[in-house]
Amino acid sequence: MKTPVRPASSAVEDYLEQILELINTKGYARVVDIAQRLSISQASVTNMVQKLDAEGLLKYEKYRGLVLTTAGEALALNITHRHKLLTDFLQLLGLDERTIYHDVEGMEHHVSPATVHAIESLTRQLKRQPALLQRVREGAPSAEPKSKQSKSS
Repeated sequence: MKTPVRPASSAVEDYLEQILELINTKGYARVVDIAQRLSISQASVTNMVQKLDAEGLLKYEKYRGLVLTTAGEALALNITHRHKLLTDFLQLLGLDERTIYHDVEGMEHHVSPATVHAIESLTRQLKRQPALLQRVREGAPSAEPKSKQSKSS
């Protein structure tokens, strides 16, 4: 089985994330479903699926669908975990859903494992300490101006 020699690109991660989600919700993933989810042509999906097959991340048979390999599933699960963690973290901070969606889509492919670990640890602490979470939220900028006046030092 071939394994990728370089980190997965954002596009590869997006494909694997969608494939895993389709398999988990529908029980299978087809080119047409992936194309619909990613809003791209079936031909583009077929090209990428063939590339992912060649890299050992999935098994693809024309007209039959596809399945993730062990390596592909591990990568997809990692991507899904990162996405959920970043979403949970930003929700904890009280950001609106539109901002969260935009920021997570931008961050999820570029955050290092060390940063993911730090965010995971911080998220756990904030969930355990509601008073700390409240102080963090109060210090975060919001869309609406605050009515409080701050004193200058």
